[in-house]
Amino acid sequence: MNGPEIQISFAPGLRLFVASERRSGRTPVTTDGSSSLGHVVESLGVPLTEAGRLLVDGRPVDVSHVPADGETVEVEDIARPQPVPGAPLRFLLDVHLGTLARRLRLLGVDAAYESEDIGDPALATLSARERRVMLSRDRGLLRRRELWAGAYVYSDRPDDQLRDVLERFAPPLAPWTRCTACNGELTDTDKDAVRERLEQGTEKTYDVFAQCGACGRVYWRGAHHARLEAIVSDAVREFGGAKTA
Repeated sequence: MNGPEIQISFAPGLRLFVASERRSGRTPVTTDGSSSLGHVVESLGVPLTEAGRLLVDGRPVDVSHVPADGETVEVEDIARPQPVPGAPLRFLLDVHLGTLARRLRLLGVDAAYESEDIGDPALATLSARERRVMLSRDRGLLRRRELWAGAYVYSDRPDDQLRDVLERFAPPLAPWTRCTACNGELTDTDKDAVRERLEQGTEKTYDVFAQCGACGRVYWRGAHHARLEAIVSDAVREFGGAKTA
């Protein structure tokens, strides 16, 4: 015996997640009569982290709504900037997003990163324990119920990834205040305090230094500073924040 049949449509930004035959207009879906609308949406390929409002016959409903026969469902794009419960806004990135993690840290955004594949269950648990937004290109990971919050990273290009995260979440920017290696906070330091960590050429050439309070790494405006400055300047110009080069 067939269950209730609904008509469902997806916002343009969500159509990459669904089968090709569901990417244009409304299409029929036969449900089992007991599963929630959230489950139905995910079963069609869309992680709930990416779904905005769910409208049933034009009215918003919760993901727990159980569809009834004949209902028309619209799945909207996520709102931007996206509100996230709790404060402060912090992120967790999986093993494939190391470059994005370093760029977020460069801008002073709290971005934890796992350099080894610790597995989806461990990542989801860490997201919940530390209340971090999980950033990933793994749709299966983003469907895990343990997640505090999550977001799909749509591009595989670091420039686009960074722009997408900054636009979607609008985190406050504080460039040059975090260690790009470990995510610790940086403080200004005297050359004398870090002299033993410097190579002879660096010691002679530079006078302004910062040091990570967590891992001890020392920073100065070296050969790569111009490239990093360009990343910071572009982000601050487009998304705001206090530039402190």
